[in-house]
Amino acid sequence: MRLVRPFVCVALRPTVGIVLAGLLAALPAAPASAQDVEPERCPRLIAYDPPRVVPAAFRLVQAEAGSDVRLTYVGHSTFLIESPAGVTIATDYNDMVRPTVVPRIATMNIAHSSHHSYNPDPGIEHLLPGWKRDGEPAKWELTVDDVWLRNVTTNIRGGFAETERDANSMFVFEVAGLCILHLGHLHHVLTGDHLKALGRIDVVLAPVDGSYTLDVEGMIETLQDLQAPLIIPMHYFGSSTLNRFLVRMGAQYEVVLSDTPSVVVSRDSLPVLPTVLVLPGY
Repeated sequence: MRLVRPFVCVALRPTVGIVLAGLLAALPAAPASAQDVEPERCPRLIAYDPPRVVPAAFRLVQAEAGSDVRLTYVGHSTFLIESPAGVTIATDYNDMVRPTVVPRIATMNIAHSSHHSYNPDPGIEHLLPGWKRDGEPAKWELTVDDVWLRNVTTNIRGGFAETERDANSMFVFEVAGLCILHLGHLHHVLTGDHLKALGRIDVVLAPVDGSYTLDVEGMIETLQDLQAPLIIPMHYFGSSTLNRFLVRMGAQYEVVLSDTPSVVVSRDSLPVLPTVLVLPGY
């Protein structure tokens, strides 16, 4: 069994036990109809009952063979997701920042050119634009080997304060029992309908710039609504922007810094304490 090297935790928060107890007490109860919400493969996450008390140290451990997923932060809003069966996914695939391998699946968004490609690699098997085309919202549901993915659309701000409806897609990837959510270029807090459509989320890839996408307060509200155990920031412009988000999140979440852009995650290795993991882009 191989262990992923422990990360160093940033001391940005008060006593973990007090914060965790308060956070769990404040979590909203799942609606009575949550079990009936589609898709069933990622049901809504319900707070631990009773709360589990564990050490604050966060270490990702490789679980049984075939049960782990590798996430690599390429940069900006692009991640490379690698499934146990070797399926590769690039999020917000674009012409500026790309992974070193040609992904089998590439998702894209339209808000800025750094989130989509005009010249995608012809070797990509599944290229998935996340914006409205021919007047119809994007609708994707796809299974590729051991990966099942789908999208949930949101709106973006257009010119002259107009709203472009269904112009962004949040993509959910179910891999090895994990539900991984890429928020895309999110411009507004999520509604109850969005949360129901997303289902249970284990890992959130979240834009934290606080200006071009959702403001910091709105992003924190969204992440608290999603209740995911692990949050990985993206779409930040320098350390000052990132630190502003981390300081705010550090009051309720563990904050962990990695010195490598990749992390291996499994269902069994998810942190029990809500955690923000910062991966440096390469």
